[in-house]
Amino acid sequence: MTTEATTTAPRATTSASPTARRTWTRARGVLLALVLLLAAAVAIAALRSGDQHGRLDPRSTDPYGSRAVAALLADHHVTTRVVTSLDEARAAARPDTTLLVTAPDLLTHDQQTRLHTALALSGTRTVLVAAGTASLDRLAPGVTADPAPGFDTALEPGCPLPAARRAGTAELGDGIRYTTPLRTADACYPSDGLPTLLRIPQAAGGDTVLLGAPDILYNNRLDQQGNASLALQLLGSRHHLVWYLPSLTDDSASSTGRRSFFDLLPSGWLWGTLQLFIAAALAALWRARRFGPLVPEKLPVAIRASETTEGRARLYAKVDARDRAAAALRSATRTRIAPLVGIPATQAHSPETLLPALSDRLHGDGQPLHDLLFGPPPGDDAALVSLADRLDALEREVRRP
Repeated sequence: MTTEATTTAPRATTSASPTARRTWTRARGVLLALVLLLAAAVAIAALRSGDQHGRLDPRSTDPYGSRAVAALLADHHVTTRVVTSLDEARAAARPDTTLLVTAPDLLTHDQQTRLHTALALSGTRTVLVAAGTASLDRLAPGVTADPAPGFDTALEPGCPLPAARRAGTAELGDGIRYTTPLRTADACYPSDGLPTLLRIPQAAGGDTVLLGAPDILYNNRLDQQGNASLALQLLGSRHHLVWYLPSLTDDSASSTGRRSFFDLLPSGWLWGTLQLFIAAALAALWRARRFGPLVPEKLPVAIRASETTEGRARLYAKVDARDRAAAALRSATRTRIAPLVGIPATQAHSPETLLPALSDRLHGDGQPLHDLLFGPPPGDDAALVSLADRLDALEREVRRP
């Protein structure tokens, strides 16, 4: 058995050798999961890109566009003009104009200051959609934002503002809520005690309207509750409506007030990053390498000795480790024959103890036995096979009565 394991050819196929069928069986589950994940990602990206196209754009007929609002305003003889630059928005500041800013948080600090300065004494109605902490300090000083939405989407007016009372229930709950110490402000559509629509009077007859959620402007939500009435009254109180769609490509954004990368991140990103770091540390601690045996329990199956021997022999043959193979064969032979000649197992690998006793048993010369049991490693595979045969012959000779 020992000789056969040692002389196994490196390229021989065994039961443990990986085959193409076995490799495919193991890998097909992972490949299928990757294909499904890729397909789902492409599908989600396609769906989201379709839904978000033209968001709050009065020229878009997508579900989240605002073409329906523009058409409703046109029926009431209100002209709608779309602008994408700060200079155009500032030039449109007139008493007969309503300026709608769809994404005030996209404006840089310098853009916000310049826009507020142009609107302060113009008598314009300014409507800010979902303005957050990044823009309130400059566009609506004294107002703070609570980004946590309420539980109810449809809200009652809860204020004396004529536009809100005529519109009735509207969908403003799923958005930003505001607080202000100004007593002249109209706080409408409260959610958990905080208004989601805030009107702040300005000098020269103008005012600023903070709209916590854009739902009343979407095509697919305009026919719900009093959304259409509220949108018409907020945006149609003047003869002209300038629809400002801020863009990061605006030339005015490249001034000295250009916002940094961290300014573009939403509020709370620092706490979110800290939570992710803690979660990653806990996951690493959970999956970390533990001290102790790699397999703390017995294997559920028995491995045949022939397979173990064959596997070790193939490893020896792969790296041409004839010295290790010869050492293993000689060590095993010495361990087995030492008790047969009256030598303890602890001294089986000592030439001074084993060889004299073995020579007395065989009545022969000790030098050939020394070369056989303690000699140098064989120079090639043929010498290794010859060494295995001679060790087997020696063991049979010692066991003979």
